[in-house]
Amino acid sequence: MRRADRGFRHDFENGHLRSGHSDDASGGFGGSNDAHPLGSASPNPYPKIELHVHLEGTIRPNTLLDMARRNGVALPADNVAALSEMYQYRDFDHFLQMWRTTTGAMRTEDDFRQAVIAYAAEARSHGVEYIEATFSPINRNKWDNIPYPAMFDGVADGIVASAERYGVQVRAMPSLIWGVPHDLAEECARLAVRYRDRGIVGLDVSGNELARGDISQFDRAVAIAREGGLGIVPHAGEAGGVDAIRDVLRWNPDGLQHGIAAAGDRALMAELVDRDIVLRVTPTSNLGTGVVADVAEHPLPRLLDAGVRCSIGTDDPALFNTTLGQEYDLAERLGVSPASAYRAGVDGALCDNALRQQLHEVGESAFGD
Repeated sequence: MRRADRGFRHDFENGHLRSGHSDDASGGFGGSNDAHPLGSASPNPYPKIELHVHLEGTIRPNTLLDMARRNGVALPADNVAALSEMYQYRDFDHFLQMWRTTTGAMRTEDDFRQAVIAYAAEARSHGVEYIEATFSPINRNKWDNIPYPAMFDGVADGIVASAERYGVQVRAMPSLIWGVPHDLAEECARLAVRYRDRGIVGLDVSGNELARGDISQFDRAVAIAREGGLGIVPHAGEAGGVDAIRDVLRWNPDGLQHGIAAAGDRALMAELVDRDIVLRVTPTSNLGTGVVADVAEHPLPRLLDAGVRCSIGTDDPALFNTTLGQEYDLAERLGVSPASAYRAGVDGALCDNALRQQLHEVGESAFGD
């Protein structure tokens, strides 16, 4: 990303993945030439937690092209270079347009299963212990007629395989979309609850915050998720500003995807601290979409100074040409230590207490008490 690189340069060294299964590391799609450090040894191999990544946004360009060809989906470019060039975003709306255009290539249960496995392999090469990924079943069902069970079963099977093959614990959340009818939101929430025992841990809401409308239409969907034992972690405070954050506080969320707009309101930051809400911040994507104009202006330091806890994620690593290792590096330059990012990630995760304790022990071994 040209914009993301202003004032900051990503560096990494080539190396080798810890585990085998090269067929799964490439996602099983034949995408062996993707321009990213999959299979790389991270220059910062300390343990990491990622709470903010969209499954559809993890598919690297070459793999995306292979998947689209196999599924008969037309993309706006037919080679890696041209497709990658399209990932230079004018603004947030342009990013959403590209996200919708490219992520529709995922069509089958195997696509979703292999996407989870492939990202677990990539993340493991950067020291990742635990991931919470979101995916958007409403979009795929209503736009592409993909059956809900294909998506949920694919994700659930990928969660099991990721733990077995790479030792990465993955959990997932379906995402509602701002502005969809309430009945679709409630249907998705009921499905999420049905898969609670297969790795679904929460409910997200994403999309264009500026077009979110009256969010009370999602109150029943949120209640269904809560009653079914799921957490609530909506997107808020990215492009939608402070008002978007205040709107979703009605749901008493367990965390916020982004939430960086709170840095402009001291009272709101104090409220987030009082509520012990962990933000799931993605620095490079904020720069790439133009939500933050320059790395020197990123609000992370202000949030930290106010006592707001922040975990670090990639958002859509393929669409922003980043990795979690790079995001932790950038966050550290903005004042978030690897230890604090890890601990905020553990405390903000929606996993069960036994797994949380295991993750805490990994952190204590790596960073101390």
